[in-house]
Amino acid sequence: MKILAVCKGAAERLPGKSYKTGIFKHAVAGGVMIDAEGLVGDAICNRKHHGGVDQAVYLEGSVSLDWWANELGHPVEPGTFGENLVIEGLDNRDVSVGDRFIAGELILEVTSCRIPCATFAARMNDPKFVKRYTRAARPGIYCRVISKGIVEAGMSVEYRPFSGATVTMPEMMETFGRQLSAADRNRYLAAPVHYKLRAELEEQP
Repeated sequence: MKILAVCKGAAERLPGKSYKTGIFKHAVAGGVMIDAEGLVGDAICNRKHHGGVDQAVYLEGSVSLDWWANELGHPVEPGTFGENLVIEGLDNRDVSVGDRFIAGELILEVTSCRIPCATFAARMNDPKFVKRYTRAARPGIYCRVISKGIVEAGMSVEYRPFSGATVTMPEMMETFGRQLSAADRNRYLAAPVHYKLRAELEEQP
C-alpha cells in the first residue's frame, strides 16, 4: 500500500448555509505533519462532532473511492469526501477497529467509522446522500495518532490488522445508535474503539 494523496482544507461556507465547514479538502504537495490533533493546518470547524484525538485523521481507501466513482458516474477527486489520506489498494469494508497504518514515523490506529451527516450531503449536493452512503456500507475510517510524523503522497504504508476482537467498519455503521447484545457490547469494548462510543457502551445496562 501507499499514500495516494494527502488532503487538507480551509474553512469555507457551504452554499445556502450560515456556517463554515472544513469538509472541502484538496490534495497538497510536499510533506505534512500529522500530530495528535491531525494534519497541521487543516481546518476543523465543528469540534463537537469532528476532530479530536480519536478522530484526528480520516482515511479513505482507493478501492472504495473507485467504487463511488462508478456509482456516481464521475471521478471522485482526492478530498471529495473530506478525507485526509487516500490509501492505495485499501477497501474500507476490510478495515476493523484497532487496525494500524504505518507510514514512516506516523502510526495511526483505527477507532471508528464515518457516520454521514447533513453537511456531507450538502457537500455532495444531494439531500439523499446520507441514506445513499449508509446503504453503500463502505464507510470511511477515523484514526487516532499513536506516533506523529510527516507524510506525503507516494509514501509506502504498512497495514497491521488488529489481533483482538474484530469490529469492522460496515458493522460499526450498521449498529450505530443501537442497543447491542451483551456479547457484541463486550466485543466492542475489547477493541480500542473511539472514547465516546466506549463511554456510551459502558453506560448501557
